[in-house]
Amino acid sequence: MNSTMRAIQVLAKGEPMRLVEIPIPQPGEGQVLISVEACGICHGDSKVIEGWASEYPRIPGHEVVGTIVKLGNNVSKWSVGQRVGIGWHGGHGHTTALSIDGGYAEYMVAYEDGLILIPEGITSEEVAPLLCAGETVFSALHNSRARMGDFVAVSGIGGLGHLAVQYARKAGFRVAAISRGEEKRELALALGAHIYIDSEKENVQEALQAHGGAKVIIATAPSSKVISSLIGGLGRDGELIIAAVSDEPLNWSAMDFLKGPNAVKGTFTDINEMEAAVRFSILTDVRPMIEVFPLEQAKEAYEKMMNAKTHFRAVLKIKD
Repeated sequence: MNSTMRAIQVLAKGEPMRLVEIPIPQPGEGQVLISVEACGICHGDSKVIEGWASEYPRIPGHEVVGTIVKLGNNVSKWSVGQRVGIGWHGGHGHTTALSIDGGYAEYMVAYEDGLILIPEGITSEEVAPLLCAGETVFSALHNSRARMGDFVAVSGIGGLGHLAVQYARKAGFRVAAISRGEEKRELALALGAHIYIDSEKENVQEALQAHGGAKVIIATAPSSKVISSLIGGLGRDGELIIAAVSDEPLNWSAMDFLKGPNAVKGTFTDINEMEAAVRFSILTDVRPMIEVFPLEQAKEAYEKMMNAKTHFRAVLKIKD
């Protein structure tokens, strides 16, 4: 093994990503060294540039898949050669890529309690986005009020939504996909949606109510106006689950809830759901649609993702 590695660093708040050559980190107490095979590029990576990291320079990347190549002291759960994944939850109370370095690198140190085992049957590039985007919408459905046969809607057919539609269909729900324009109709139906609602041509609330109202709506489009409008599409005792990141205030009145009783909640990644999301994806053949980039193109790939020009999920392929 070489003594140095290639990595992408953010040197300080507001600085762009840079490709650097730095020493390979060594695992400490309760840590392992991972040879990174793939790392997803996620909107959350912007937080490193925005100054959320505990210190700089910092290596971004929180959808990391790789193979353990070295154990630190007192590691009991893992062995060399295992393929593992790590998401936002870095173990020992850390947040991957914010309080510890992430996976935009050839090697990464991780705490053993932040890892999950990655089974065979899925490539490292495919599984990487499931550790954040996939798990977020999987756990939203898994822990929702919906039961098999219920009517579920997914708003937004992008990086999160295209996975949510697949999960909902494979889990036995009647699925409506909601997006702007006709260009997403064919894709939504191919992903498993029974119904496509074009929000440019149809009133989404009325369209959902025409089918009895949704038991659960997963909101993945980051627009407060869109999210606010969805509550009217819920059936009785329905649930709106917000998976989108938006800083804008939501516009609801008490009457929106008195029509129900309806509930609104958010969802975020949960390490306890990550293994289940990966297993379910393998068992039911759910896969993210990905665009793969080499490590040296991380900056370009990140900018393409931030400008919504990526084919759903961008992934860095670090090693074969």
